[in-house]
Amino acid sequence: MHLPSFLWLWKIAAWSMGLSLLAYLFLAITGIWMLRVRTNPESLGILLPWYRQQVRSLHYIIGITMVSLVLLLLAVGIVGTLGHFGSLGHSPHLVAGLIVVILVLVSAFSATQISTIKPWARPLHLGCNFCLLLGFAWVSFSGWTVVQKYLP
Repeated sequence: MHLPSFLWLWKIAAWSMGLSLLAYLFLAITGIWMLRVRTNPESLGILLPWYRQQVRSLHYIIGITMVSLVLLLLAVGIVGTLGHFGSLGHSPHLVAGLIVVILVLVSAFSATQISTIKPWARPLHLGCNFCLLLGFAWVSFSGWTVVQKYLP
């Protein structure tokens, strides 16, 4: 691929990563909010109004947004790396990115399965999200080293 500059790709990646991290933060806040009210309705009922369907819908919308941003990051990373180097696998960032993509997709899938008849879904969803925190840290650190290769 012979594109004039990959700077526009890196701008998309930077915004997508920043917004993914922001989405992760909002998902954590709304998720903890739903968990606290579900386990102890009186704990936050006075401080924060509990509109179960609205909070769940907000959580889903933010989650779908984060999945979209992470898939955009995957596409930008593949196109940018192939365009610049001609092949993939020049750093641990590829492995970190793929792990984050898998964790995000498993988390999203498990979120759609949460119910009383599927007791495995909620622990899987929460476990993936805790691992995702480490994954985001790893992909951020390894991504920073990759960015240094492209800067003059």
